[in-house]
Amino acid sequence: MVQSVELLPSPTVEAWVRDQWRALVEAGLSSLANHQGETNRPHVTLAVAQSVDADAEARLDDALALWPQAVVRLGGLVVFGPQGRDGRCVLARLVVPSQSLLALQERVAAAWRHAEGVPWTTRTGAWTPHVTLAMRLTPEQVGQAVAVVGRWRPLDEPGPPTGVRRWDGDARREWWLARSPG
Repeated sequence: MVQSVELLPSPTVEAWVRDQWRALVEAGLSSLANHQGETNRPHVTLAVAQSVDADAEARLDDALALWPQAVVRLGGLVVFGPQGRDGRCVLARLVVPSQSLLALQERVAAAWRHAEGVPWTTRTGAWTPHVTLAMRLTPEQVGQAVAVVGRWRPLDEPGPPTGVRRWDGDARREWWLARSPG
């Protein structure tokens, strides 16, 4: 299973993404709104690994110093795929990469660089910051999904992030590494 470190956007950005999730469902398309788990929320994955040792976990404390400045400003749509045996695609919103966001991701990726099973796509210089809208779309459904969510304009004032969480896919649990007060 996957281990990850995720930046959680402001409540304004979260609501904006959830509106798009709902619009996809209303159009009869795949959406992360279909995932009803209480830990399902819009996020930007900063690092991923198959397993993480205690040293890598400890290095995260220093790596996270920049998180409050890493504003999540969403931009245009991006499609990843087709992927896997069934040739399905992922639809996401790109995150406009500010210097503070890139610096945060670089520090988090460096903290986990020796963890087991780190994909090349989360290594510094190869990372594509995004927030996922839908997974498992057929290539034919991608055009429909883009037509549904393509009308949303970027937010003018996205606001500061809510915090940073750790996700343990083996235990199916989350915990906060850093969080805004209140």
